[in-house]
Amino acid sequence: MNRKKFLKQSAMLTVGLAAVPSIALSKKNSPLKNNSLFSSTGFSLPEIPYGYSAFPNVIDSKTMEIHHKKHHNGYTNKLNKACAKENIKTQRIEEILSAKSLSSSIQNNGGGYYNHCLYWDILTPGGSMSKEFDKKITASFGSKESFLNELTQAAKTRFGSGWAWLYQDNDKNLKICSTANQDNPLMQHVKTNGNPLLGIDVWEHAYYLKYQNKRGEYIQNILKIINWEKVENRMI
Repeated sequence: MNRKKFLKQSAMLTVGLAAVPSIALSKKNSPLKNNSLFSSTGFSLPEIPYGYSAFPNVIDSKTMEIHHKKHHNGYTNKLNKACAKENIKTQRIEEILSAKSLSSSIQNNGGGYYNHCLYWDILTPGGSMSKEFDKKITASFGSKESFLNELTQAAKTRFGSGWAWLYQDNDKNLKICSTANQDNPLMQHVKTNGNPLLGIDVWEHAYYLKYQNKRGEYIQNILKIINWEKVENRMI
């Protein structure tokens, strides 16, 4: 998206939020589809099209159901209340989270809403890594194996709750990082700022029923069901 088009679209948004980072996120890159825009009915909890029992060898159905219906739904409801309280209207979640400053409620619940939408989306069955994307990964990390090892380490070594990310920085370079709690690279206070492509949830509620304290095993298995086609399609 060029600067002229971006400014034209930005002018239509509610005045008051600071400008988004230099990476302009298009609808094509949103994991939320019709749920990305805050409207009169608020943000809605997206359905999981493949259901709770799609990956029995990786994530048990009970964990999937609790994670979606309780945790993600909780973030959704609290985000809607926070947006109403702060008079946020007709803005996409990416733009809200990219503001120069965030209240703790928007940061935590907006992050929780967005992060989980991305998480469910990239777990969709199918979608192997294309030759073109494999080449980009190799150019950025040395090899596909090195990339997976670095991503695994970022997820394993995140202290406490948080996420591991593959993202594009503001120069469109592929990078890996981890963030605490529900932070993500969209947020300007996060030093590793940019466009999220892939997020791995390492909060205990994402894996504890099946794996207990074996976070590493959970990460190894979750990487086996990533839809790399969707990850690649989020690139700008």
